Amino acid sequence: MDKFFDYFDSRHRESILKKPAGEDGPVITIARQTGCDGRQVAENIVDSLNRKSGTSKWKWVDKDIIYAIAKELNTDTQRVENFYKGIELSNMSEMIMAFSGGFVSDLRVKKAIKDVVLTICKEGYIVLVGRGGVSIAHDIVDSLHVRLIAPFYWRVENVMKKKEMDIETAEEFVVDTDEKRFNLITTFLEKKQLNIDYLFDTTLNRQSFSIVETADIVVSMYEKKVGRQIAERKKKTQIF
Repeated sequence: MDKFFDYFDSRHRESILKKPAGEDGPVITIARQTGCDGRQVAENIVDSLNRKSGTSKWKWVDKDIIYAIAKELNTDTQRVENFYKGIELSNMSEMIMAFSGGFVSDLRVKKAIKDVVLTICKEGYIVLVGRGGVSIAHDIVDSLHVRLIAPFYWRVENVMKKKEMDIETAEEFVVDTDEKRFNLITTFLEKKQLNIDYLFDTTLNRQSFSIVETADIVVSMYEKKVGRQIAERKKKTQIF
């Protein structure tokens, strides 16, 4: 994990963020409702893309970002995790942290998240699970933005199995986490939106497809959209 984020120093990040837009990506972002197995889908997508390209350049990222951002801000990982979970600091906590020299504002955390996530996405060959990625990376041309959904009680049952929760706890967990994930996506938009459907290239119902099938569909869509764009640019380069 540490090795993967060694390059997140200010000079490297600045060079990546200043790259011409045409050199950004490719990147796949996955937003998901709670209980849709986003990490497992991402892992299968990466395995498939690396197998097809005969390389190991594709990687998937989820919570590792928290450690990179915490290192960037010289703060603890819980502070960044709290931002992602929508937990605001109390006034007393802010005062204590300020006097102790450990205060990190939500604004600084938000900026660090955006800078780190955008650097990862512009660097390319990344499948990014959650973390507000669809909003932050939406202007990258060579990108595919996927949303995974499923019926509420299908997801509740999945959460019950994986987290060994009873049905009431799982229901509350799904509702609460769904709301936080929605709010995180809208946090990085210029204007708050009630409907975020327009952000995604495709929405897939996980009840209809297995993890492997879902990954195969995403890879196929990536090849059709992003693969076509890259191939067309290569042709133009060869002509000139």
